[in-house]
Amino acid sequence: MDFQLDGQDRLLQQTAKELALREFAEDAYSYVKTEEYPRRSMKVLADHGMMGMTVGEPHGGGRSLFEVCLVMEQISQICPHSGDVVQMGNMGPIRVIDELGDTEQKARFLPALCAGEKIISISMSEPDAGSAATDLKTAARYDGDSVVIDGQKSYSSNAPHADLFVVYVRFGPRTRDCGAVVVETGTPGFTKGKTEHYMSGETHCTLNFDGARIPKENVLVDSDGFRVLMPVFNVERLGNATRCLALAQAAYDMAVAHTQERHQFGRPLCEFQGVQWMVADMRVKLEAARLLLYRALSNARAGIPSVIETTSAKLYCNEMARQVADDAIQLHGASGYSTEMPLEYLYRKIRGWSIAGGTVQILRNRLASEIYGRSFSQRPPRAE
Repeated sequence: MDFQLDGQDRLLQQTAKELALREFAEDAYSYVKTEEYPRRSMKVLADHGMMGMTVGEPHGGGRSLFEVCLVMEQISQICPHSGDVVQMGNMGPIRVIDELGDTEQKARFLPALCAGEKIISISMSEPDAGSAATDLKTAARYDGDSVVIDGQKSYSSNAPHADLFVVYVRFGPRTRDCGAVVVETGTPGFTKGKTEHYMSGETHCTLNFDGARIPKENVLVDSDGFRVLMPVFNVERLGNATRCLALAQAAYDMAVAHTQERHQFGRPLCEFQGVQWMVADMRVKLEAARLLLYRALSNARAGIPSVIETTSAKLYCNEMARQVADDAIQLHGASGYSTEMPLEYLYRKIRGWSIAGGTVQILRNRLASEIYGRSFSQRPPRAE
């Protein structure tokens, strides 16, 4: 068991870091107070082969999840928004198309995504279907050569900017009738609601489908959807965990620097034992999170990652990152709480990842199911 990165991985890591320092560092937090999407980052990353890294050839780079997460970690530490672009271009709905799309669908949608020319978003959540994903009501039905969609989606990240959506729909009344389709912005009958904001400042909006008509060639899955969709979605959780780790590392680095530079009572903060213990605990949490995440990614090199390993990594990284960012703010005092410092933004951004991609409570339920080898329904028992 080797815990060291090999030469190629270290080179990739260093290349990503140097790119981020050169291209993104100066404006790293400029998107915090704007609704603009970092499209420039998309182009820069695509030009350096960092979009579509995990997409199969000939459209993408055919690289491993481990490699893309090494890139994502380095980019996110320096520029969180550009790290989100790496996620969007490698591990989100783009993988649904790459894994489940047919040859024609891949040729139609993947080149523009891998080139950083289009933004894609995933649409799963609904007003009455969040963690209970199989409760979705957005309906799809075949009508000749078309599919007609009716319903509403909520909390689709970056939806105001997105050009494409992978939309989870229901083709029938049973759980196994759930599937997924691709809907393009501008489709007749498909409209976006007003732009709203998350706590992090990033945008989302309601998606309305009122007889929206798409070609049947846009159907990715029309039956037994959750059985094939959820393993692909499981990969997205590794991107979530990677960005948590990266932002926690950034917060930790700021805290270590600050506690050496800041003096109180005639000496630097790092000389106080209470501060030393906080920083030591932060470091241990970071190292534990990195080991969990890297194990899941390493074991996933040859295929779909283990549910237990992926779920454990996301759960721990989510909670670790919140704790580390919170402690970093505490160590900075009032300056850490100020909007003039990036720490409060890092905390706000990290906080959302304990909800997105599966709440930490749902992840614990999922782990319990895997541990016991049985499903535990969260629904109330049916009346006799």
